[in-house]
Amino acid sequence: MTAVPEFPRPLPRFPKDFLWGVSTSAAQIEGAVDEGGRATSTWDVFAAQSGRIKDGSHARVATDHYHRYPEDVRLLKELGVGAYRFSVAWPRVVPGGHGAVNAAGLDFYDRLVDALLAAGIAPVPTLFHWDTPQVVEDGGGWLVRETAQWFAAYADAVAARLGDRVERWITLNEPAELTLLGYGLGQHAPGRELLFGALPAAHHQLLGHGLAVQALRARGARSIGIANSHGPTWAASDAEADRTAADLYDLLLNRLFADPILLGRYPDDDVAELLPGHVDDDLKVISAPLDWYGINYYQPSLVGRPRGEATEVGGTRIPEGLPFAPRDIEGYPRTDFGWAVVPEGLTELLVGFHERYGKRLPPIMITENGCSYEGIEDRERIAYLDGHLRALHTAMAAGVDVRGYFVWSLLDNFEWAEGYARRFGLVHVDYATLTRTPKSSYHWFREVLREQAGG
Repeated sequence: MTAVPEFPRPLPRFPKDFLWGVSTSAAQIEGAVDEGGRATSTWDVFAAQSGRIKDGSHARVATDHYHRYPEDVRLLKELGVGAYRFSVAWPRVVPGGHGAVNAAGLDFYDRLVDALLAAGIAPVPTLFHWDTPQVVEDGGGWLVRETAQWFAAYADAVAARLGDRVERWITLNEPAELTLLGYGLGQHAPGRELLFGALPAAHHQLLGHGLAVQALRARGARSIGIANSHGPTWAASDAEADRTAADLYDLLLNRLFADPILLGRYPDDDVAELLPGHVDDDLKVISAPLDWYGINYYQPSLVGRPRGEATEVGGTRIPEGLPFAPRDIEGYPRTDFGWAVVPEGLTELLVGFHERYGKRLPPIMITENGCSYEGIEDRERIAYLDGHLRALHTAMAAGVDVRGYFVWSLLDNFEWAEGYARRFGLVHVDYATLTRTPKSSYHWFREVLREQAGG
């Protein structure tokens, strides 16, 4: 067995009922894209286009979780987590995007949920983690209103099958990233380059979230959240042009997705005017009360005035012509992905949410937090997780109500446009043999959970 790396200080004690988990997504781990009646997703089509994935790979097999889920559930049980956040693939359950439900697709998630419960692990399904059925995209995707309605019908179908055993639900994962990278910049599926013309995709995802909440409530769900990505936005300098650019960036990546849910309004009237449909009526649906609010945190953003040329920051290409320009954050360690390691940014973010939203903010779950590093003896990942858990505890001590923490990710996997070049897993996957090997961080996290449980 791999030796458990030691740190000189034990982690502070978290509440006894604090929920510890790990996260994955269907498109990144399942594979089996042509099995069980699954239809083509936007990521299947995107990955097949030359030059879209940096290493030229695809997720047709990925980590083959579809066939190897019993082994992965055993890894979860040995790890000692209380919950497993996975996503349900819309094209596996409703291959046509709307209409007929594929019973064979739901059968897979039936088996997975039953295996998790038998292992004493709470299933936490995310209903949408970016894998839109391609047939839906062909009809306009998240740019059209019907997609929100079809998503709600799909959510109802999943809840009808799994709702008797699933307590916690997540509607959407990171609508900001799908809007920005998928529809705005074209660097993720579906590969559209609409810039500010992508804003309807933001509104329709939020509407889909609200309609899915209604569908889940109608099926008796009592614990519903969303997984939004957030991070502090820092201005590149005190100059007015940099502060203005940073404020707009923060509006588009943070407040645009939190304010409608938590406050029932968009953060800016000018932005709201660019959104389609009866926005005021939609906001009543979007802002339906949640039982908890999920936050995915990785790093802050440093943003300044436009530079007049295209740049690349943290793996994201930023074209010229935008009214802001993200910059590399200097003075902090970096992951193998080039992302800055800033644990105190998590404290800043959570305290800021607590102050901004007050009583409108439900309890928080950290639904993703993790890092990309190579190697099985991954001390850097241990240091990263250790630092962020301490930062999380600091925010809780300051009065932020946080109920759980999910590491991204259980397994190395298909990392979207990066292909297999980035490894976020606690478990190493040999992509040639699909052999799973727990990393040092897996053993360390297992010991953390034992200590937190008092064992």
